[in-house]
Amino acid sequence: MLTELDIDAFMAQKQNFDLLIDARSPDEFDESHIPYAHNYFALSNEEHEEVGTLYKQVSRNDAKVLGASYICLNAALHIKRIYALHRIGARIGIYCARGGLRSSSLALILSSIGYQVFKLRSGYKSYRNYVLNYLENFPHEHFIVLGGNTGCGKTELLQHLTPSIDLEGLACHMGSSFGHIKGKQPTQKAFENILVEHLSHIDVQEPIFIEGESKRMGTITIPTALHVKMQKGIRVEITAPIEQRVAQILKDYENVDASFFNDAMERITPYIKKSAKEDAIKAFNEGNIHNVAKILLLEYYDKVYKKPVHIHLSIEHTTRSRTIEHLRKIEK
Repeated sequence: MLTELDIDAFMAQKQNFDLLIDARSPDEFDESHIPYAHNYFALSNEEHEEVGTLYKQVSRNDAKVLGASYICLNAALHIKRIYALHRIGARIGIYCARGGLRSSSLALILSSIGYQVFKLRSGYKSYRNYVLNYLENFPHEHFIVLGGNTGCGKTELLQHLTPSIDLEGLACHMGSSFGHIKGKQPTQKAFENILVEHLSHIDVQEPIFIEGESKRMGTITIPTALHVKMQKGIRVEITAPIEQRVAQILKDYENVDASFFNDAMERITPYIKKSAKEDAIKAFNEGNIHNVAKILLLEYYDKVYKKPVHIHLSIEHTTRSRTIEHLRKIEK
């Protein structure tokens, strides 16, 4: 069975798919894709480029024949892997860039074997339009925004609150000059895709716990509509004793090496006193990471932190259970 669906019907069915296939090339997939899709490519990166060049510069028919021959070879490998994981009759969603030859070819083969195949009309292009439209018009209005100085444990609190959205986790960035410790960030498109995935699974009537962030987190930009709604949410300022904050920082940045540290220190040079910077570097070179964290919290993070004018409530975060209890009362 092969059924072609428009984007709204496809998204309504998505949770029922046993497998979601992205038939685009690995490079296209890595740049961004529908969350939880698996890349069973019709054409590899090299094949995709070769066929595309042939199509534009020589002959469309020659390109189609070459592409079809590559697709058959790749499909032969994919079918064995799919069959090993999914019984005949399983429900498979599939898409390519624009709903053309790549997804159509694989969909036809899989449906002829006996799989229930649902192909996305207009492909990934229609999905991206869906994401952008959702982010401009999403219905959630109620946000409980956790603010406060660095090291107060806001991200850890979010992990124990539902529903919540951890923007730093989705952006793979901790929102500071040292924030890229988590590694490579996703592309803007990938970030938006997973953000919509999270929002779409939250009841629009429920308040969402979220951390107060600036518009940019490293290379990622928070969508305007979400950022505006966050500014209008209930603002809860989280505070914590300095030693507790130091302990949290040591936990968050335990894998900092010399190269990473020195690079980050250079970036914050305009915002920290020369003496404080020198003290932090000296402590780092001596292996006294506790003092490094304390100096940076007091002499850099606290001084650049801009507390909002409107704060609805402040909570001193000493124990997780007590803080979560207070936050739950706000939610109710």
